[in-house]
Amino acid sequence: MKFKIKTLALGVLSTASTLVMAEENTTLSKLGLSFSGNAAVTTDYRFRGMTQTQSDPAVQGSFTLAHNSGLYFSAFASNVDFGVVGDPDPHLELDPSIGFTTPLNISENFKPTLDIGIVEYNYPSARDDYNWTEGYLKLTFADVFVKGSSLLTNVNYTDDWADVGGNSWNFNVGYSAPFGDTGFGGVANVGYTTMDKKALPDGKDDYVDWKVGVNYGFKSVSGLTAELAAIGTNIDTDGLPGAIKRGVETGAVFTLTKTF
Repeated sequence: MKFKIKTLALGVLSTASTLVMAEENTTLSKLGLSFSGNAAVTTDYRFRGMTQTQSDPAVQGSFTLAHNSGLYFSAFASNVDFGVVGDPDPHLELDPSIGFTTPLNISENFKPTLDIGIVEYNYPSARDDYNWTEGYLKLTFADVFVKGSSLLTNVNYTDDWADVGGNSWNFNVGYSAPFGDTGFGGVANVGYTTMDKKALPDGKDDYVDWKVGVNYGFKSVSGLTAELAAIGTNIDTDGLPGAIKRGVETGAVFTLTKTF
């Protein structure tokens, strides 16, 4: 499943950037296209509960170019630090993805959104073995229990997990909901990752990660939100070095995001 979408992704990225810079939003709309993105700063980049920056801050950004047919292209970028010794240490993560999204009109009151696609995790400053590709399937349900809320479920699969290799599955459920009209909201997430190699810090081949937090949308600045969350895993840290412990144990993470 080693899909080689890097060349295609970079080509689409270049085309998307040119379009956005050269054309007004009205022109994009006439072509059936829409553009969105965000920029963020966070005190710790956690991916499925585990730090990607040695528990240090990260600056991140992403954008999506979507067609009204449901086809879209996205890209995510962040600084990273894996603490690699004796090997080129990745400093940048660049993840292009291509997917398709469509509403499923199962019934009048049950209309989840289906999202299927492929994402490639790229680390340009490191050796190619760090790069890996993953397929995903997501279902999003709107207004679950509370108006304005969102329930997300997803399944991800790769046959070449990170720098380790081998098959890996990730299952995830996330929920977010506003607290009335206060501007505050709550988020919760739980995931389960399993692989066919015992490559985790505690020598096991599966683990659970979680996230629980609150967020706030600033009314004075459109698209600006702040989030404070507790993020962690159930990885056994007995006997592990302090830096690894901090990176997988439950910790507070603050993130400031501006969408556009």
